[in-house]
Amino acid sequence: RYRSLLSAVADSLDCNKCSVGLVGICLNSNTLTCTTNTSVCFTGKATFPSISSFSGFNTQGCREPAGCNMTSSSTLLGANVSTTVTCCASDKCNPTTISSGTSVQLSLTAACVAVLASLWAR
Repeated sequence: RYRSLLSAVADSLDCNKCSVGLVGICLNSNTLTCTTNTSVCFTGKATFPSISSFSGFNTQGCREPAGCNMTSSSTLLGANVSTTVTCCASDKCNPTTISSGTSVQLSLTAACVAVLASLWAR
């Protein structure tokens, strides 16, 4: 399954990196050169199925291909969490949206407060 993904990687990739992403917007975007020639670029997204209006948290960077293109479920503070990891094997193939301004930051703050309030209310 990952053979074609691995064969596409001849040298280390440059991937978009996002350590902290909220509602699809990266708060600290950067570029990362993978440390091995088997690494792929990834985007991980965690969503709360019970909060359909909240599009979740995301992270991006480099990783080994094991566990790519999978979705798993877990719980966090009593809430169901769905985590999806998608991978790709070309430079900067994991696009990111960058935070761009105060209105976006205020919206992100409001979204965080709403999620935390709904989790604590359970």
